[in-house]
Amino acid sequence: MSAPPRVLTVAGSDSGGGAGIQADLKTMLALGVHGMSVITAVTAQNSLGVQGAWELPVQAVRAQYRSVVDDIGVQAVKTGMLASARVVEAVADLIAGTDAPAVIDPVGVSKHGDPLLAASALDSVRTRLLPVATVATPNLDEVAQLTGVRVESPDGMREAAAAVLAYGPAWVVIKGGHLSGDAVDLLTDGSEEHWLRAPRHDNRHTHGTGCTLASAIAAQLAKGRPVPEAVAAAKEYVTGAIAAGFALGGGIGPVDHGWRFRD
Repeated sequence: MSAPPRVLTVAGSDSGGGAGIQADLKTMLALGVHGMSVITAVTAQNSLGVQGAWELPVQAVRAQYRSVVDDIGVQAVKTGMLASARVVEAVADLIAGTDAPAVIDPVGVSKHGDPLLAASALDSVRTRLLPVATVATPNLDEVAQLTGVRVESPDGMREAAAAVLAYGPAWVVIKGGHLSGDAVDLLTDGSEEHWLRAPRHDNRHTHGTGCTLASAIAAQLAKGRPVPEAVAAAKEYVTGAIAAGFALGGGIGPVDHGWRFRD
């Protein structure tokens, strides 16, 4: 039996299991690819927020990456929480030397508003990480952090996309989930546009949506799907996961990564 497509996530660990490495691996399993991981940071995290975060040494990040890529190989790479400028720069260099598409989720803060990236790392994200992205997937808060562009309505998403594309990614998905109305995302490479719309579900349990979408895109790219098809399929998957999100603990519960398998 041949191995399924292989996807590597480079991100932080979420001890509550709703986001980060844990969400990435669940998404990859649900979408039929083999997930592998490079842990960049360990967090103490639950439904109420992030109680602590500890960055791993750069040499540990590099060693994990090389261990996987040099032996097993990858068909796609996805990044999430990278914590610091030195980790961002190391990961950017590793991705630049890897012949596989890369989905860059420029994680800045958690669902609860806890910082997951040092302010001093933003320039490294702009100048080192975004240029190696096949697809970048910022939400509106991350767009504002990286570019200064503040989007108040879907009409502003084109300006946001242009500002992010100026840093060099091949494609960008501007995620409009923080706006009111339907959940509208804009996928563009600067020449063609794809507006992805889904109904907004009345469910507060949405922890892990960004990680899940980026991982789903990476999984579809690893299967050989072109970017527009990969992003559309990922949007469909995460919309179902949000609709099925469930309460866990005393705060915001996770999306349901296994929603397709429920009776």
